[in-house]
Amino acid sequence: MGMKILVIGSGGREHALCWRVLADRPDADLYCAPGSSLISRIASLVPLAADDISGLVDWAAGNRPDLVIVGPEDPCALGLTDRLAESGIRAFGPSAAATRLESSKAWTTELLDRAGVPIPDSAVFDSPADAHAYVEDCIDPLVVKADGLALGKGVLVCDTPDDAHAAIDAIMVERAFGDAGSSVVIQERCYGPELSVFAICAGAGFRIIGSARDYKRAHDGDLGLNTGGVGAYSPVADADADLLHDVADRIIGPTLRAAADAGHPFTGVLYAGLMLTADGPVVIEFNIRFGDPEAQVILPTMRGDLVAAMLAAIDGDVTTVDLEPDGTAAVCVVLASGGYPGSYITGRTIDGLDALPPGSLAFHAGTEMRDDGLYTAGGRVLGIVGTGPDVPAARANAYAAVDKVTFQDCQWRRDIAEAEQVLPSQPQPVVPA
Repeated sequence: MGMKILVIGSGGREHALCWRVLADRPDADLYCAPGSSLISRIASLVPLAADDISGLVDWAAGNRPDLVIVGPEDPCALGLTDRLAESGIRAFGPSAAATRLESSKAWTTELLDRAGVPIPDSAVFDSPADAHAYVEDCIDPLVVKADGLALGKGVLVCDTPDDAHAAIDAIMVERAFGDAGSSVVIQERCYGPELSVFAICAGAGFRIIGSARDYKRAHDGDLGLNTGGVGAYSPVADADADLLHDVADRIIGPTLRAAADAGHPFTGVLYAGLMLTADGPVVIEFNIRFGDPEAQVILPTMRGDLVAAMLAAIDGDVTTVDLEPDGTAAVCVVLASGGYPGSYITGRTIDGLDALPPGSLAFHAGTEMRDDGLYTAGGRVLGIVGTGPDVPAARANAYAAVDKVTFQDCQWRRDIAEAEQVLPSQPQPVVPA
């Protein structure tokens, strides 16, 4: 029997993490908490919720896993990695304090501003009245963000001042995102393609391990509400060596040093959500974990040992991290319940997963296996991933697989990676600290 590894979480990202761990370590004794009925096919389930911090710590203390991989952000924000470290358990994920890079947009905005990291013009408000007064003095379109964690949905892109006023009321007065809306960050609206860059980090040290482009709006043409992510692809044509070195030098490095100087060194995966403006890359957000669905295209196209890289980061040394893109491409199309990210109905029968064509994978985000078959159990239901030698080939495989899967009221975007150019079949550069 190999290493005992526990993955925390239950969605498509965690399914992909479990899949990748077993690809690298087929002899691993793999567990997942709480997992899902489909993850149970490759890992033993631990019936504890991802936010049951005391229960997870007690389980780890009794079962002594060699590694705990924390998938979602909430357990980190609640102090899971801190508690595990106190119990002598090696856990891959940031401390609760360092998690503020994602869990508090206000804290992060002020940190980045002090560090000189490029961000949009920004202002932070605790008072709805002050936020409304600020909007009255603005001419350019704005983005209004709930300060705290909101499942990727707390960012409202506003075309007009009236839109911005409505967003402030929705977040701060109506509390559409609960306590996440106690403060807001208001930023100028930037323009350009988005890019997600991922780095394995240990304090101020890091290695960039890949990039992806994701799609947050629910409908084709970037229309509809922001979601937790409805598609992604990797590699990205404009993420060349020069750009990644610029991101390393001007964004990731200074951010990690600023966090460490503030007394909150960061260990884990740092996901920089960037916009490539005419003036260069600008930080739109940071996440403190593999993105979802970005993980579903990064992990299948990565060369190296993920577990070894995580252990190296926990030990504080990323110089031995050997993860890099393997030169292939992947495209993920999320199949969602009709109405997502608004109200939707679950319990729809899913058919066709046994007929997926070659060059495709299915990662389960919101499904449930019952005695009589597979059913929908969430907003984002499946991540259908196509792989291939380049993005167009991977895209063709992804949509060929999408055509095989059916459930009532299924919705998906038809324009994921539509305009991406063909890239040479070679690895992208890996940028060391």
